[in-house]
Amino acid sequence: YSIRSGLSLIAIEGSPYTLPSRAFTMGELFKDVGYATAIFGKWHLGSEPQSLPTAHGFDEFYGIPPDISWDAATYPETIALTHSLDVPFETLLKTGPQIVQATAGGPLQTVKPFTSEVRANIDNELVDKSIDFTRRQKAAAKPFFLYLPFSMGHAPNLPSPQFKGKSRIGNYGDKMMEGDFHVGQILDALKDLGVEDNTLVVFASDNGPYGQAAREFGNQGTPDMGSSGPFRGELGEVTEGAIRTAAIIRWPGKVRPNTTSYAMFSIMDFLPTLANIVGGKTPTDRAIDGVDQTDVLLGRSAMGHRESLLSFIGGDLVAARWKQWRVYFTDVQPSGHGSQREPGIFSANAPMAGYPKLHNIEMDPHEDLIIGGMFGWASGPALKIVEEYLASVKKYPNPPAPNITRFGSGG
Repeated sequence: YSIRSGLSLIAIEGSPYTLPSRAFTMGELFKDVGYATAIFGKWHLGSEPQSLPTAHGFDEFYGIPPDISWDAATYPETIALTHSLDVPFETLLKTGPQIVQATAGGPLQTVKPFTSEVRANIDNELVDKSIDFTRRQKAAAKPFFLYLPFSMGHAPNLPSPQFKGKSRIGNYGDKMMEGDFHVGQILDALKDLGVEDNTLVVFASDNGPYGQAAREFGNQGTPDMGSSGPFRGELGEVTEGAIRTAAIIRWPGKVRPNTTSYAMFSIMDFLPTLANIVGGKTPTDRAIDGVDQTDVLLGRSAMGHRESLLSFIGGDLVAARWKQWRVYFTDVQPSGHGSQREPGIFSANAPMAGYPKLHNIEMDPHEDLIIGGMFGWASGPALKIVEEYLASVKKYPNPPAPNITRFGSGG
């Protein structure tokens, strides 16, 4: 869990929350077993020297500022729009967000300003660098781990010129089409290099749609947002629609094609799963929250080895899932959306009066029915999972949880 590294909120530039030096990453996992490693794109775990990807097992890094996200490309324009800084636009570009690069053990180097134009073309750059990286490793006969967190789907979705206007539904659709093309480029490169049968490819999203907060990013009268489909919620929440996302895994000869899985699979599970596959080791001096899901990948288990998942916002544990049950310890309906209840049993407002809300997401995917009265027993296993987590925190204390709304008084 990110809270174990003090990072349970989105990293904000200028805040003290950054990836600690003792954190263990997938880059280190693969580096330790002899793989060449690279990340091209978004890191967003801090720009402090001890937080950089090249300080955590990655040989190469090229991408956007490591402490902010894809929308940073709009900063100079929105500063100029609001006249918040009385400086020329050229100065805003020079002092604003920059594309950077680094190699293991070396300093972070500035490449060029991260502008909206660069944002529109960045995935072309990232794919070109990724393909070059794989070619170099094939020539060197070295196994490789490539982490490619590129930009498609993340506001502001600014398509490159060759995809502008292709989708009929605006920038978001255009960027989805472009992203599909880029995935194809990567797969074609693996095939051309003759390594596709020995390469495991994971395509996954880390969260649900941005939602109403991002509508204006479309910049042409069309929403710059996706859909959570049959599920409730959006990015920033802990509802199914906020954290339940698509993942596609390709490993010829190992992962059976044209199959789907209903197993509960957290993105945290990739660390121990891939460690098992490549013969790597995970640390034993801390809690490891992922579980080895190799049996799911290889078709040996239908439901996998994860029965539960806890969800945090900041320092607060706000929800838990156990099997098909979702339990909320605090839950607020957005104003104007659904019924409002005053604090009490199964309240829709936080804080609740001591009773969690319970949903069965198998019979009610949108979480419209509060069923704690009929299935109250289902909260028990979820509460046991919370107790197990709290016991682990006593053994391995978390660093202070991020909070940039409360400040100490000094002294």
